[in-house]
Amino acid sequence: MSTTNETGPAIVLGGSIGGLLAARVLSESYAKVTVFDRDELPTEAADRRGVPQSGHSHGLLARGRQVLDELFPGLTADLVAQGAAAIDIQRDCLWVNDGHRIPRVASGLEGLCVSRRALEAYVRDRVRALPNVEIRDRCEALGLLADDGTVTGARILPRGGAEEHHDADLVVDATGRGNRGPTWLTELGYQPPVEDRVDPRTVYVSRDYRRVPGDTNWSAFISSPSPAAPYGGVAIAAEGDRWMVTLLGIGPEQAPPTDGEGYLAFAGRLPASELHALLSRAEPLGPPKRMRLPTSVRRRYEHLTRLPEGFIAVADAMCSFNPAYGQGMTVAAVEAMVLRDCLRQGRRNLPRRFFAGAAKVVDVPWDMAVGADLRHPTVVGPRSRRTRFLNGYVTRLHVAAARHPAVGQRFLSVANLMTPPPGLFAPGIVARVLLSGRPGTPQLVRPVPTTRVEEPADRVEELAVSSSR
Repeated sequence: MSTTNETGPAIVLGGSIGGLLAARVLSESYAKVTVFDRDELPTEAADRRGVPQSGHSHGLLARGRQVLDELFPGLTADLVAQGAAAIDIQRDCLWVNDGHRIPRVASGLEGLCVSRRALEAYVRDRVRALPNVEIRDRCEALGLLADDGTVTGARILPRGGAEEHHDADLVVDATGRGNRGPTWLTELGYQPPVEDRVDPRTVYVSRDYRRVPGDTNWSAFISSPSPAAPYGGVAIAAEGDRWMVTLLGIGPEQAPPTDGEGYLAFAGRLPASELHALLSRAEPLGPPKRMRLPTSVRRRYEHLTRLPEGFIAVADAMCSFNPAYGQGMTVAAVEAMVLRDCLRQGRRNLPRRFFAGAAKVVDVPWDMAVGADLRHPTVVGPRSRRTRFLNGYVTRLHVAAARHPAVGQRFLSVANLMTPPPGLFAPGIVARVLLSGRPGTPQLVRPVPTTRVEEPADRVEELAVSSSR
């Protein structure tokens, strides 16, 4: 359904998840949408150079799945048919925060275990099928075209060809972490946005393993690092009967090894034993892959006093997070919905309205991710009184969540962008945190049997009630 009169062309620079979702929304409001990407885009699900994080563990948070199912009806069902796993974020995942487990009960938070390569390939095919969208690969963005305070198009260099100028009513920078959007604005005489930066000093090492259906009674394992134990691990069920496994370390001498024996030993350091047990018996499908996480950057476009019309930035081009928290794709999806809402109100002052709305979306995951990073003394960044207060509160919340499923559900709902952050301070949550959230030695629950067990719905509710007492 058209949101406005479909007039004029739009250009999206970057064909990754953020750019594809922007193109999907723009297709409702512009007569022609062209997506340019520097890579040679694969014709099937495959990793590519422009998405170096693709080979590491991925999943879709509840709000991300909700948005993508709205933009692409049938997406979840189609990907499940390809081997992805539709999950309840709390019931089907084993969460360990600061050594405290969140009780596994039904939460109503619906996520999706799927690799980045499979999700991006599916979304790319759906966007390519739109009648007014064209995707051109092997085309590098060189800069912007502008006239009298308005961006009017983009300069494009096809691989092996001559520079091209493409006119557009709107240009979207979706070129990712390494984007040149601020430089392009400077070339046009505008101030670049102020940047907030935090270096997480985190190293990822990922490896795929063969997954035997029914071998575990969980679909994902997440053990988060803490100041006392600055290392963590993630395992996510994926298509092709695979486990996507990522081990991570924060700070000096905490990087996971890249040899098989050392990798397994590192998993044994985690405060929950299930991942080490899984890797001890699972067949590796390839060598470990290492990645040093770049600095998290938030570009404050919403603070600029002068903005050209006809230009916006989305996804990692506006804010790139520490991917350890799995929020990037979901944030890009919610930003696409902000763009859709802005277009439904018309195109006048679109950049200013979009950046203001997108900033409110980014606030939550940025504060959560950066706040969690700054708990570690080795991470360099400003620690405000607010940051210290929130980190102290969340530390106690993790303790309370191990004893009260409702606290765990609320934390996961906020982390999945389904509930605004004030939900963490609702009276019932605060009372549980204050009464039972005193930090102490983590009381790890004994591992559950490693055979798949499906609890009946009434039993799940019984467990929720008994655990919350």
